[in-house]
Amino acid sequence: MHITRLLIIGLVKLVLLLAAVSIITFVLMSISPIDPVQAYIGADMLRVGEEQRAAIAVYWGLDQPPWGRFLHWVNAILHGDFGTSMIYREPVLDFIGERFAHSIVLLLISWSLSGIIGFAAGSIAAMKQGSWLDRIIQWYCYALSSTPTFWAGLLLLIIFTVWLPIFPVGLAVPAGVNAQDVSLLDRLYHLILPACTLSLIGISNIALHTREKLIEVLDSDYVRFARAQGEHGFTLWRRHGLRNILLPAITLQFASFSELFGGVVLIEQVFSYPGLGQAVVEASTKGDVPLLMGIVIFSALFVFVGNGIAEWLYRLVDPRIKEGYEREA
Repeated sequence: MHITRLLIIGLVKLVLLLAAVSIITFVLMSISPIDPVQAYIGADMLRVGEEQRAAIAVYWGLDQPPWGRFLHWVNAILHGDFGTSMIYREPVLDFIGERFAHSIVLLLISWSLSGIIGFAAGSIAAMKQGSWLDRIIQWYCYALSSTPTFWAGLLLLIIFTVWLPIFPVGLAVPAGVNAQDVSLLDRLYHLILPACTLSLIGISNIALHTREKLIEVLDSDYVRFARAQGEHGFTLWRRHGLRNILLPAITLQFASFSELFGGVVLIEQVFSYPGLGQAVVEASTKGDVPLLMGIVIFSALFVFVGNGIAEWLYRLVDPRIKEGYEREA
């Protein structure tokens, strides 16, 4: 019975979340100084007369008041129609699916690398507390925790594409090559630098948090008793440290979903990577409301599902959470 209750509560939260982000996004776009018709016309602005501008506004529904456009958009969404992108002239869902295929690979690789490396670095720093290795890891984390993502991307571009021409400047595939001729190795080659940039920034939070939690565990009485029994090193970490620091690390790792979405926007701009992040910037600066609303809805849904998975994993790692839910039900 408690599972049904949790599902209902989760569904209500999801509906409220999607409604809130939709309203806020639409209001911000409505009060924006960007003229969607002018952005749609682009360089041919001087060649288009007032009648043509009015016809374009009618075609895209821009002649209606904001509340009317919003209600029309909501009605279309309820019927499964996310509209057509004004910039790319294709259905929003098709465009999101195409761009998401690029972004999800970048997100998952960066998210996995930051979590694994951060957890390992934090564990090593705590186990070697006070050593030169601990100081190096802390210095790295403190330095990168305040480093803007776009600045790190530009720095890596200068180092590994200008000074040391190892990686390509940007894009997801080689320029001038037909899509059918692009191999998997070509795609991975173009993905390495943006993925490393995005993961480098995320390592610091996981590492510092894991280090503090493990130090608390190592200072506990039962760990002192285990050391007196002869346990040390990896055996001590695996038996007494891992389970106690894994749950907080998972919590922080899944909480980084929203940060990754913010970071991927900047990274895709720096590396000219054709993903959802780059599409968000183009849609917001050119007044493409259908595309921007679709991406916002999709992003909110993606983050919500990620947090839901995290909550499910918490109960697998720590049975006490599951028992608490059962008592409340």
